[in-house]
Amino acid sequence: MDRWDRAGRVAAYGAASALTPYLLIKVSWVVGSLVGLLPVGAGFGMTEWVVLNSATIGMAGIGIAVALALVRPWGMRIPGAPLAFCAWVGAGFLVPVLPYAVLSSLLGSGDGGAKGGDDADPSMPVWEAVLVQTGFVGMGLGLAIALPTYARRRWPDAFVGRLGDQGEGGPRALPWMTVVGAAVGLVWLYWAVGGTAGVAHRDERGTAWYALSATFGFWALAASLATWAAVRGRPARLPRWVPMALGWLGSGSLFAWSGWKLPLTLYLAIARPADASLPEDLALAAVLHLAAVVAGAAMLRALVRTRTKSSGSWSLSSLVRRSAN
Repeated sequence: MDRWDRAGRVAAYGAASALTPYLLIKVSWVVGSLVGLLPVGAGFGMTEWVVLNSATIGMAGIGIAVALALVRPWGMRIPGAPLAFCAWVGAGFLVPVLPYAVLSSLLGSGDGGAKGGDDADPSMPVWEAVLVQTGFVGMGLGLAIALPTYARRRWPDAFVGRLGDQGEGGPRALPWMTVVGAAVGLVWLYWAVGGTAGVAHRDERGTAWYALSATFGFWALAASLATWAAVRGRPARLPRWVPMALGWLGSGSLFAWSGWKLPLTLYLAIARPADASLPEDLALAAVLHLAAVVAGAAMLRALVRTRTKSSGSWSLSSLVRRSAN
């Protein structure tokens, strides 16, 4: 076992350990609300609150299982496709927002940001909030280290070479998913710098909302540029791992975060709770999140298929199929 494998082992176990308290907290919220010992979150009825937190319990459980799969021997034997998908979603959720999560944990949110979209509740004790943030940061850092070391062991030929070294290259037209992803990213960056078009509740904007809009906008543009580079095989001689890594994280961010925010946006648009709202216009937000989900999924498919047409070259899809057999 070399130093990279040792680092991946520590990171994977650390990620699973960091997220376990979050899982237990969410279980206590669901059980406590059902038996009447804990209040339901602001803006939610009992059913919505239980469903929302049950979903996060499932997500946390999958995250812990993925972290363990990256380091345990059985992780090398399970089918590669579902593991790769779960890792893509998990990395898309956590790795792109690590800088924001670390800063918010150190400095505190300190703003009256949008309500209704946070895990935290006004009645959450400080120690619970610290454990929740620690769980997210720990899982994100763990995945950032453990996932590449796992891929290095399981698919040793992945991400090798340089763009254009196998003569690959797509059509001259821009891939449609890169156009959609870039458009979504530009809207988020426009809001991040203070743009007001499409903002329905200007007083709901806070520091966290601006920071997250900038973060998501940056990764949407990064994913679009990286996918374009991988599909077109340009710029020539650029190490292949650069666009593949950026495309992996950026497309995962588009799919995961908007996949999470779209149901919440639709709920707020339909239920119209008096004590929960978002700064942006809900109809526009729903369209943006739907576009981001579709573009993110299409980008992943494009990245997987970038080299399938090159005879004798590496193909992630073929490797995943072989690993499942």
